Amino acid sequence: MSSHQQKSLHGKVALVTGSARRIGRESALLLASEGAHVVVHAKTSRDEIDAVADEIRAVGGSASTALADITDESQAQGLVDEIVAAHGRLDILVNNAAIRRETPFAQISLAAWREINSVIVEGAFLVTRAAIPHMVRHGFGRIVTIGGVSAHSGVFHRVHVATAKAALVGFTKALAVEFGEHGITANLVVPGRIGGNRSATSGAGGAFPGGGHLLVGHEGEPRNVAEFVRILALPAGSFTSGQTIHVNGGMYLP
Repeated sequence: MSSHQQKSLHGKVALVTGSARRIGRESALLLASEGAHVVVHAKTSRDEIDAVADEIRAVGGSASTALADITDESQAQGLVDEIVAAHGRLDILVNNAAIRRETPFAQISLAAWREINSVIVEGAFLVTRAAIPHMVRHGFGRIVTIGGVSAHSGVFHRVHVATAKAALVGFTKALAVEFGEHGITANLVVPGRIGGNRSATSGAGGAFPGGGHLLVGHEGEPRNVAEFVRILALPAGSFTSGQTIHVNGGMYLP
């Protein structure tokens, strides 16, 4: 048996939405390092997802890429359909795609409110709904959704983001309850302050009560969060479901 076949996720297929950069990118790299075939996804960033897939393949991993607007029902369904047509299955779904704009509450338009919720909540719903039947059919599934500390601690100028991220808590718990008997787990990983370059849709990082004090004294890195995505996808994570897992350096204490 080859070393690749000995890896824990050999034979599994994973989709990481919004995986051109940061937490999504690191999650794709780590899942691939465990033997999964990873579909690297973005809405429009073709060059960036190609670079991530090339990085995976350069170290012997398996990856492909896909562009899709997951807020569009037909594109979300088509994304999953294409993966299953190519690989026969979809075992691991990481709902990472998000936008995190900063706007004072009184200035948030209805269009902006709906834009945030369409990506964070409806996008996760549409892709998960498309993926679930295939997980049920194989009696195995790992759904990991990326939350936001703003939903738990409160935040300035991100009421729309905090509301959308809070919805993911109930989303995760309900999935865990409904599909646990089919061998499917669902968990929410909640990052705190994560350093590095942010995308144009991420804002400045959010202003939190008390300044968002970190007990460990420094911001985290995308890989700190991605490590928990990896754990939840591995056999070691099989007894964890319906949980909200905070990875925030002590910024927020539940």
